[in-house]
Amino acid sequence: MNNNPQDKKFKEWLDILQQESWQLELIISGFAIYGLFMIIEPIELAGLEAQNEQNIYRVFLTKGLLISWYILTINLIAHVILRGLWIGAIGLRYVSGDIEYDILKYSPKFTKHLIKRVGSFDNYVATLEKYCSVIFSITFLLVFYLIGLVSIGLIFALLGLLVAKETTPDWVRYWIATPAIVLTAIGTLLTFIDFVTQGWLKKKKWTTSFYYPVYWIFKYITFSFLYRPMVYNFLDNKFGKRLSLVLIPLIVLISILAATQFSTSNYLEKEMDSSSFAASTKNYNDLISLNNSFADRATIPSKVIQTSFLNVFVIYGRSIEDDVFFFNKDLKPEEDRRGIYSPVFSEGTIPWSEGGKRIHEYMEEIEDMYTLSVDSIQFKPKFVVTKNFQNQLGFETFVDIRSVPQGKHILNVSRKDHDNDSIYLRKIIEIPFWYYPENK
Repeated sequence: MNNNPQDKKFKEWLDILQQESWQLELIISGFAIYGLFMIIEPIELAGLEAQNEQNIYRVFLTKGLLISWYILTINLIAHVILRGLWIGAIGLRYVSGDIEYDILKYSPKFTKHLIKRVGSFDNYVATLEKYCSVIFSITFLLVFYLIGLVSIGLIFALLGLLVAKETTPDWVRYWIATPAIVLTAIGTLLTFIDFVTQGWLKKKKWTTSFYYPVYWIFKYITFSFLYRPMVYNFLDNKFGKRLSLVLIPLIVLISILAATQFSTSNYLEKEMDSSSFAASTKNYNDLISLNNSFADRATIPSKVIQTSFLNVFVIYGRSIEDDVFFFNKDLKPEEDRRGIYSPVFSEGTIPWSEGGKRIHEYMEEIEDMYTLSVDSIQFKPKFVVTKNFQNQLGFETFVDIRSVPQGKHILNVSRKDHDNDSIYLRKIIEIPFWYYPENK
C-alpha cells in the first residue's frame, strides 16, 4: 500500500482503522494495566534504594517513573471503564434503538428538559466514543510531558553539581555553568507560559523574535518534537482545548485524594522512627526482609536478641565521607570522584594499588567517629565494609553483650560531628531490643 498521506486508498485505510481502533485500545489498555501493576513494586524499591544511596540521578528517574505509573494507571482504568460503558451502550442500542420520550409519558416540563439535556441515544454513544479515544491518546501525551519535565530537572541538577563541585574551574563555574542555569530557567519559564496559555507566545508577532529560538532548543530538550503533532491536533478544536485545561488539574486532584490518609491518634503514627519508645520495621533485618524494604541509618538482627553478641550494621551515606574529610584533611583526594561516572573513561573509586594505605586510615577515621552504646555501656566499634541483604553499602561490627542483663535495652548509634569550629557527638538513631539469651 502507498503510504502517501494524499493517496485516496491510504485515507480510506486510515478511516477503517479509526473506526476499528477501539479493539486495539482495549487490548493495549488491558495488557498495559496488568503490566503496570506488575512493575509498581520494583519502581518503588528502586526509588527507595536511590534515596538511601543519595543518588540524585536515579531519584529523578524513579520519581518520573512513579508519576508516569500513576498517570498511565488512572487514565487507562478510566478508559477501560468508559469503553465498557460504550460497549454496553452499543448493545443496548441494538436491542432498544433510540430513546422514545413519548413512551415514557413524563410531564411536558421533564420531557422538554430531557430532550434538551439528554438528547438522542446516538449522541450519547458518540460522546462516549469521543471521550474514550481522547483519553487513550492523551494518556501517553501526558507521559511525554513528564519526560520533558524530568529532562529539564536533570539538566538543572547536572549544572548545579557542576557549580557546587570544588574542583570545577572558576571560568567554567561563572562563565558557562551559571549562565547556562539562568538561560535554562528563562527558557523553562517561557515554555511553561506558552504551554499553559495554549500557544499564546506563538500567536503574537512581537513575542516570536525572542521565543522562536527558545522553542527550537526546548523541543529537543523536552523531546516534544516526537509528540507535537498530537498536541496541535488537540488544540485545533474546542473539545481538545477544554479537555487540555481540565485534565491536568483533574489528575492533580485525583493524586491528592489518593494520597489522603486517616489518622487514629494525635501522638502515634504507623511509620515512626526508632527511638527509646518506638521500634521501626526499618531497623530490624528480619522485618526488613519480610517487608521487602530498605534499612534506615542502622540495623540489628531482630527485636529479640538471643545470642551473646549484637550484630550492628550502619548505613553509609555521602555525609559520612564529608565528615571524614573534615576530621582528616589528608584523606581528601585532589579530585572528588563521587557522583556519576563511566567506567570507560574513569573510575568512581581510588584503585587499591594507589589507595591501600589511605583506605586503612579511612576506616580508622570511621571507627573513631562512631560510638555504640547499649544503655550506658559504650563500645568502640571495629568495622568492616560490607553490604546488607538489600545491597546497601555500610559498616558492620559485632558487640559483646554478655554483661548486659536480660530485658529491654536501647542501642544508641552516635557519630562525631562538627558545627563551625565546635566538635560534638551527635545521636544518629536509637534502636530498642530485648535481650533474652538462650543459655541463661
